[in-house]
Amino acid sequence: MAGSPDNPEGRAAARQLQVETHGLDVIGDAERKGTPRTLFWPWFGANVSILGLSYGAFALGFGISFWQALIAGIVGIVFSFLLCGFIAVAGKRGSAPTMVLGRAAYGVRGNRLPSVISWVLTVGWETVLCALATMATATVFSRLGWGGGTETKVVALIIVGALTVVGGVMGFDLIMRLQTVITVVTGVLTVVYVVLVADHIHWSTVSAIPAGSAQEFIGALVFMMTGFGLGWVNAAADYSRYLPRGSSSRGVIGWTTFGASVAPLLLLVFGLLLAGSSDRLGTAVAADPIGALTTLLPTWFLVPFAVVAVLGLVGGAVLDIYSSGLALLSAGLRIPRYLAALIDGVLMIAGSVYIVFVADDFLGQFMGFLTTLGVPIAAWCGIMLADLALRRRDYDESDLYRPAGRYGDVPLTPLLLTVAATALGWGLVTNSAAHWLTWQGYLLQPFGLGDKSGAWAYANLGVLAALALGFLGTLALGRGRVRDQEAQAPSQADAGAVV
Repeated sequence: MAGSPDNPEGRAAARQLQVETHGLDVIGDAERKGTPRTLFWPWFGANVSILGLSYGAFALGFGISFWQALIAGIVGIVFSFLLCGFIAVAGKRGSAPTMVLGRAAYGVRGNRLPSVISWVLTVGWETVLCALATMATATVFSRLGWGGGTETKVVALIIVGALTVVGGVMGFDLIMRLQTVITVVTGVLTVVYVVLVADHIHWSTVSAIPAGSAQEFIGALVFMMTGFGLGWVNAAADYSRYLPRGSSSRGVIGWTTFGASVAPLLLLVFGLLLAGSSDRLGTAVAADPIGALTTLLPTWFLVPFAVVAVLGLVGGAVLDIYSSGLALLSAGLRIPRYLAALIDGVLMIAGSVYIVFVADDFLGQFMGFLTTLGVPIAAWCGIMLADLALRRRDYDESDLYRPAGRYGDVPLTPLLLTVAATALGWGLVTNSAAHWLTWQGYLLQPFGLGDKSGAWAYANLGVLAALALGFLGTLALGRGRVRDQEAQAPSQADAGAVV
C-alpha cells in the first residue's frame, strides 16, 4: 500500500519537503529508498524537452539523408545513454555523487581536474536550457501579440531561473517529485503538438533528401552522442546513489537508458520529418531552436506549447544545477551543497543574459561548446567505465574521502591519460562556426585526414578517439592499481568525513 509504513516509497512521499542537507557525503542505508524503475522519472523528465524535435534539423544540417540521420540518432542516443546506465551502477555501489566516485580512478585530489570539467559542462548546459526557455517564451508572446521584446524576455528569464534554482537548492526529494509532474504534463502536451503539426510533414520531400558521405554521417552520430548521453555521464550516479545497495545492476542500467532515451528517440523521428519537409524551418531552428517550432502551430495552442517547452527545459536544467553544485564541491570548494547550487544559478542567469540579449549565433556556439567539452568528458567517461569494469568489489566509501587511503591523492597515470586523450581529441575536431575554437583540428593533416576544411573536418572523430583512448588506456595501465586497492582490508575511518 502506498502509504504503508513498510513502504519506503510511501514514506518518501509523506515526508515534508525540505532543503537537502547531503552534499558529497555517503548516503546511509536508512535513507536509501526506491527501486531501479524509479530512475525512469528523473531521466525521462530531463530529456522529454521539445528541444529533441530541433535535433532533427541539427542532424540534417550535416548534409545527410533522413535515413542516415535516423540511424545516427538512434545509435548516438541509445549508446550514449547506455554509458550513463553503466556509470549509474557506481552510484548504488558507492553511495556517493558521481564526481566523488571518480576518486577511485583519479585519486582524492587528482579528481579535481575532471570535477572542474564536469562543473563547466553542467553549468553550460543549464545556461543553454534556461536561455532556450526564455527565447521560446518570448517567441510565443510575440506571436500572440502580447509583446515579445526585452521586458518579456527579462520576466521569462526571472521565472525560469527561479524555478531552476529553487529545484537545485532544495535537492533530491523536490527534484524527484518535480520530474514526475514534468514527465506527465510534457508527455501529454507533446503528443498534442505532434498531432497538430503532423499535416506539415511531406514524405516525398523528406525521402528526396540526398545521402551524405560517411564522414558527414559520423559527424551527425558524434553530435547526437555529445548532445544527449555524453552531456549526462558526469552526473549519472547522482540519483542512483539513493537506491538500496542490493538493487539490480541490470535494472539500474536498463531503467536509466530507457528513461533517458525513449523521449529523445520519438522526438527525433518527428523532428527529422518536420525539418526534412521544410528548409525554412531547418534554418529557423538554428537561430531559435524552440521558438521556430511555434510557426507551425494554431494560435490557441501557443500557451500550452510555451508550458511544455518551459517545463521540459526546466526539467533538464534542474538536474544540471543539482549536479553542477556537487561537481563544484568535488572540485574543492567547501560550502554547503545548496550554496553551491545557488552560485551556479547566478552563473546560469548571467550566461543566459549573454545568449538571449547579446549572442547572434546560437547554433554555432552551441555545437562548439558541445564538441569542445565533449572531448574531455569522453576521455573521463572511458577511464571511469574501464575502472568500473576492473573492479570486483564495491567502493571503500571511507577511502573516497582520505588522500592517504587506498585510492591515493594525485596518481599521475589517469591524469596524464586524460590530458593525452583530450589533446588527441581536440586535434581531430573542428569548430569553424565558433571563431574562438578555430585552433582545434591540428592533427587532421598530420594524420592524413585532410586539412580543417577537408572531408574529415566535421566528422568529430576526436570525441570517439578520446573515449577509446581513455577506456583502453585504463584497461591496460590501471589493472594492477585496482588489484592492489581491492587487496587491502576495509578501512575503519569515518565515511562521513568529507574532503
